[in-house]
Amino acid sequence: MADNSIDSKDLKKNVFLDDLGGGVVDPTELVAMWYENGKDWNFMPGILEKLIGLGCLSEEEFEAMIVKEMENLPKDDYLERLKKGDLDVNVRKECLEWIWKAHTHYGFTEQCFALAVNYYDRFMSLYELPRGATWAHQLLAVACLSLAAKMEQVEVPLTVDLQVGKPKAFFDGKTIQRMELMVLNALGWKLHACTPYTFIYHFLIKMVNDQLPLRPLIAKALQIIPSIIKGIEFLDFKPCEIAAAVAWSVLGKKEAIETDKALSCFKQVEKDNVFKCVQMIHDLKLVSLASSSNGVLEAASMSCKADE
Repeated sequence: MADNSIDSKDLKKNVFLDDLGGGVVDPTELVAMWYENGKDWNFMPGILEKLIGLGCLSEEEFEAMIVKEMENLPKDDYLERLKKGDLDVNVRKECLEWIWKAHTHYGFTEQCFALAVNYYDRFMSLYELPRGATWAHQLLAVACLSLAAKMEQVEVPLTVDLQVGKPKAFFDGKTIQRMELMVLNALGWKLHACTPYTFIYHFLIKMVNDQLPLRPLIAKALQIIPSIIKGIEFLDFKPCEIAAAVAWSVLGKKEAIETDKALSCFKQVEKDNVFKCVQMIHDLKLVSLASSSNGVLEAASMSCKADE
C-alpha cells in the first residue's frame, strides 16, 4: 500500500532545528539505539560513557536549551482550559492512551512518545477541535505520533499502519498527510522540542554520587517520565523542571545525593517548581510503581486518576 504521508527524511531536512551553537548531539539519539538493540547496554562498547559525555551539558548549552524549551510549550492558558472543562480532559486522556499503545506496539522510544504528546498539547492549545468529533481527535493523535516517529525513529512504519488496536476511526494516507501539514503549520515546523528526556541525563550526572551506578537510575527515570507526561497536573511544569524532579526522586536516599552539588545545577530552573514536582511524584508513588512489574501502566493509571 502506498504511503501518502510526509517522508521522514524530507521532514528532518525542512523542520526547524537548532544546533545550540555548538553542534550538540541529543543524548536521546543514543537511547534510540539502545532501544533498537533490545535495551542492552553492552551492544556498543562505551555507550554509557558516550551517553554521560553527551548528557552533561556545558552552562552555555544548558542555557540554550532552556531558551529553546520556552519556544515549544503549549500556550499558558492550556492547563486552565483543561481544568475548567473548556477542553475535554477525557478526550486528551484517550488520545494519549492510544498514542502510548501504538508507541509500545512498535517499540518506539519514550522520547518519541514525549514528542507526540508535546505536538498534541501544543496544537490543542492553539486550535479547538469540534466537541464530540472523536474522529478529529483520533486523526490528530495519529498525525502527532507519525510526525514524532519520523523525527525520532530510524525506521518508521507506513503511517496508515500506525493505527493499531481498535481506533475509533481509520484514516487513509492522504487524510493523515493533510493533518500532518495542519500540525506542522500550527507549530511553525518547530518539531525538535525539548522534553524531560532532553534534560534527564544532565541532571542525573550532575547530581549523582560518584559511587552510585547510573544504569538502573537511567532505566527508572525512563519509566517514570511517561506517567508524568500523561497527567495534566504536570503541565504546570517545564520539561527541565520535570527532569530535575525525576532525577532527585529516583536518587531517593539523601546519601545518594550530593545536596550542594545537586542544588547548584538547579540555578537555571525554578527550585520551588522542582520540589513541588518532586512532592507530586512522591504523592503518586511513581518511583515505587516504576520498580514493579507493571510499573509504567500502574503509574500512568495513578497519574490519570489524579486528574479526574
